[in-house]
Amino acid sequence: MHNVLPQSHSSSIVIEPSKGYVQVGWGELWAARELFYFLAWRDLKTRYAQTAIGAGWALMQPLLSTLIFTLVFSYLAKVPSDGLPYPLFAFAAILPWSLFARSLERSTLSVVTEGGLIKKVYFPRLIIPISATFINLVDFAVGLLILIGMMLWYQIVPQWTLVFLPLFVGVALATALSVSLWLSALNVKYRDVASVVPLMTQLWMFASPVLYPASLVPESFRFYYGLNPMAGVIEGFRWAVLGKSAPDWGMVAVSLVVVALMLVGGVMFFRRVERTFADLI
Repeated sequence: MHNVLPQSHSSSIVIEPSKGYVQVGWGELWAARELFYFLAWRDLKTRYAQTAIGAGWALMQPLLSTLIFTLVFSYLAKVPSDGLPYPLFAFAAILPWSLFARSLERSTLSVVTEGGLIKKVYFPRLIIPISATFINLVDFAVGLLILIGMMLWYQIVPQWTLVFLPLFVGVALATALSVSLWLSALNVKYRDVASVVPLMTQLWMFASPVLYPASLVPESFRFYYGLNPMAGVIEGFRWAVLGKSAPDWGMVAVSLVVVALMLVGGVMFFRRVERTFADLI
């Protein structure tokens, strides 16, 4: 949105609005990479400051969720799990889902949270939701160690499909970022947007194959089911880590296209309205 132009006869710089509908400003983002590291590191320290078990909190929610879902959906409802032990089946979905949900919730609040910094100095505002999204990889990495331990317990050996793991983790982050770009910008003007996000993520989880396999969805509805980008992410993640039950690649392809469109649209919308952030916060 802004071009920083050096002046030939002065040590000052001039900040001008960019021409055209929208520009991402990759050069600005790269030049401000140290701010990205600072925001991410500060958020990480603040999250675990004065806590008794530190990063253990990153494990409490997925482990307790896995226990409850196993009791309700496996033992009581007898939901199939594609031939996998249900605790492993559920945890392998809860892990990428938690990465998405936490990233979405924190990124939606990020712009308003950094209101003081936005008012004081110019920097590419995209750094704020990006850093709030990617910092959740720390919690994800801790959870991934637990998933590996569960695979060893159930004697499931990783397959060659593991090479696709970074792809589906990246798509989960891209999904969270694409949605949070819209919501974080809207939250600046309409603060009740943040109150809607927890309910939205809860409903979204039940519309995703977290508690049940996507194979239960009738084949004639798979295309429409793939419009939910997390459907392809979760099925692809299970396949990559556990090496069984290959996903419906048509559904995965639809999810990837939806994520790409949402991300491009989110960046354009965010950059378009960010000029008003300092006035509204």
